[in-house]
Amino acid sequence: MQKNLCKKEELMLKVTNSRRLTGDEYLFIYENASLIELGNLANQIRKKIHPDSDPVTFVIDRNINYTNICSCQCKFCAFYKSPESKEGYVLDYNDIKSKINELISNNGTQVLLQGGLNPELALDYYINMLVSIKKDFPDITLHAFSPPEVSFIADKSAMKIEELLNILKNAGLNSIPGGGAEILNDSVRSLISPNKINSQTWLEVMEIAHSLNIPSSATMMAGSIEKQVDIIEHLIKIRDLQDKSQGFIAFIPWSFQCNNTKIITDKFFTGQDYLKLVAISRIILDNISNIQVSWPTQGIKIAQLALNFGANDFGGTMMEENVLASTGLKVKSSLKNIINAITAMKRVPAQRNTNYNIIRRFSE
Repeated sequence: MQKNLCKKEELMLKVTNSRRLTGDEYLFIYENASLIELGNLANQIRKKIHPDSDPVTFVIDRNINYTNICSCQCKFCAFYKSPESKEGYVLDYNDIKSKINELISNNGTQVLLQGGLNPELALDYYINMLVSIKKDFPDITLHAFSPPEVSFIADKSAMKIEELLNILKNAGLNSIPGGGAEILNDSVRSLISPNKINSQTWLEVMEIAHSLNIPSSATMMAGSIEKQVDIIEHLIKIRDLQDKSQGFIAFIPWSFQCNNTKIITDKFFTGQDYLKLVAISRIILDNISNIQVSWPTQGIKIAQLALNFGANDFGGTMMEENVLASTGLKVKSSLKNIINAITAMKRVPAQRNTNYNIIRRFSE
């Protein structure tokens, strides 16, 4: 007991002094430090990067899922419909335009475009969608197409990933969301998403995107069947790529929602589990500036607490969300609620754009 206590304190001191640890050492802290100890350590790091005088940011955005038809059929997903399903859909541009008009009327700046891996969609659909949006809304940021989508579209179009990304960039793509990462361990992925790209391909898409000056976020879905060692592995893989490419602008850890999915687990990812996850993310990801809370999966109150566990960003207002809603989770908040939540933590809320440039601050 005393030996473990000394080891924990020694490792935490190294982190405080900005020294990187081995994967096993991070795992030791994750497993042995208390919630408060881990939170205090992460908060110290956050304050070095984002002092309390800095605002807590958020983006006014809308998630547009252009199709729910997906051949990948991940076991953790309640949103997809098979290509044969009568409940499948593909949005036409008029639907998309109407949604963006509503976003603009609410001072929104970012559209998150994500959809299923639909075998019926040709490359022209994606190009025309981007070109049309940029023609009608030249100032909107298109945060679009996660690595599984990029890889799928490239394969279907008989293109290399770099060639496709250049085409999408020229059509209007601004940045890439970090979806499809789940857990970057192929043993876990083979069980929860056996038809999805492997971890190496996810990292490859991101590295190529960054080399083309297309920034991205990175994500993690925790709370399904992974172990803590898999979480550490995931974080180190993200950090290692960031050392090379410097293209990740934010990291977003979120928790698996099991209702209406094919994954049966006796685990329950609690609010405390989530706060520890945010903290260890901030501790390991010393080269990614922004850690985003997941209020849609954890609720506003846990998201508030996460601001004292290493997070500095409240994510998006999410005018529309369909994927989590498919699990029965009620994903609803408002700009006012987010501003009030941040203010209640004695911090200043501020609207940002996708690249974390401040658009406007809100007085207390």
